Amino acid sequence: MSEHQELKAQLEQLTLKAKNAEAENKMLVDRWMLQKMQDAERLNEANALYEDMIKRLKASGLEKLAQEQVDGIVRRSEEGAEFFAESTIPSLCKHRINAHEGGCASILFEYNSGKLISGGQDRSIKMWDTSTGSLSHSLFGCLGSVLDLAITHDNRFIIAASSSNNLFVWDVNSGRVRHTLTGHTDKVCAVDVSKVSSRHVVSAAYDRTIKVWDLQKGYCTNTIIFHSNCNALCFSTDGLTICSGHVDGNLRLWDIQTGKLLSEVAAHSLAITSISLSRNGNAVLTSGRDNLHNLFDIRSLEVCGTFRATGNRVASNWSRSCISPDDNYIAAGSADGSIYIWSISKADIVSTLKEHTAPVLSCTWSGLGKPLASADKNGIVCTWT
Repeated sequence: MSEHQELKAQLEQLTLKAKNAEAENKMLVDRWMLQKMQDAERLNEANALYEDMIKRLKASGLEKLAQEQVDGIVRRSEEGAEFFAESTIPSLCKHRINAHEGGCASILFEYNSGKLISGGQDRSIKMWDTSTGSLSHSLFGCLGSVLDLAITHDNRFIIAASSSNNLFVWDVNSGRVRHTLTGHTDKVCAVDVSKVSSRHVVSAAYDRTIKVWDLQKGYCTNTIIFHSNCNALCFSTDGLTICSGHVDGNLRLWDIQTGKLLSEVAAHSLAITSISLSRNGNAVLTSGRDNLHNLFDIRSLEVCGTFRATGNRVASNWSRSCISPDDNYIAAGSADGSIYIWSISKADIVSTLKEHTAPVLSCTWSGLGKPLASADKNGIVCTWT
């Protein structure tokens, strides 16, 4: 009997221990769950802070973009905020540079810089100091003639459209080719980088396609196929629309996400050779083989102005004109070697520049307001002040 009672007492003791262990286990689980909930709350707070920070960064970026678009008076440079006057009407050839063997079809300036980039038939990309006219850097690796150039907004990457059916992307700091973008089946004649994200690039080739590329990954994300070849293109300011100029003379706007045609207008009676966006993003300038330069309101595609001159003849299917950074002037080269400057508000010629002895293929204006640069079929590059 005493043995039975002893066993019963042991059982009760063990049952009590089990209950205590269960209670302790429950308490530990509750504490662990509470800790997890607190961790989740902290994570949610951190996510909310991160999202808020991203929104603020985007807002400040848009504010900065809007600030830069107010007539281009204040520019941000490496030294800090600097003030620049409005674009000056160029009249004097400051430098005449023998830049490329066999011709130079494309030139552009670095953002908010006086450094000029040129691409030639000799397959090289060259960077020039326009204050001295001296060569500061050369990039090699392109397998064909350079037909168009673009640069990312941070000035880190240069992209060349080539007659070898490819696009080449250089890291400016290292001087090496970072990507070779393949996919076009004919010469690539136009390229642009998004003004919002340095990641997105758009190109056009004589295979009747426009391609959108992801520069970070180095591959094509979308292809638009159209019956008329595209000679020139550019991104809208918000990076959501592609403006393209075609051999059939039409200006077309495309949705970058879906690749759908949003709108089009018969801009020229012959092929469009050039498209440039105004700094404020509201107007787009087209040039055509009909020797006209038309300014369109990008929202309505109505003509805001037509610019012509008796001696001005567009030299090639990829003759590039440009708008000054303060949106006050238009510059376009001619087959006779002249460069014509029009006032947008007056629609009159304010200057005719003569220095080139071969057809002028490209004009570009520094974002600082000056200089203007031009390139011709003999590979001569001139800077004008």
